[in-house]
Amino acid sequence: MEYQVKLTDYAVEQLQEIVSYISNVLQSPETARRWLERVKLEISSLRTMPNRYPLTPEEPWRSEGIHKMPVENFLVYYCINESQRIVWVTVVVYGRRDQLQALRNMPKDQG
Repeated sequence: MEYQVKLTDYAVEQLQEIVSYISNVLQSPETARRWLERVKLEISSLRTMPNRYPLTPEEPWRSEGIHKMPVENFLVYYCINESQRIVWVTVVVYGRRDQLQALRNMPKDQG
């Protein structure tokens, strides 16, 4: 049985900011489009076997069940609600940014 995959508002905002940065600052809208398609594909793959990616080692997020999935130079953080069979994507961040700060900025509620 598959899981539903949902993105928090915060994760959607982060995706929009990344696409805007690649399109406007780096002046590469085609790269931004391809990157977004790749990230969407990887995120949608979480419908099956979302536990295949490890929990993040940092606490308290590990104890909260936050997983970390690499996608190119970015990291996608997500949690799994087993009872509702929903994967919540919570954070999308560039891999060289401060990961602890990104996790601290993550809202505690979904949606």
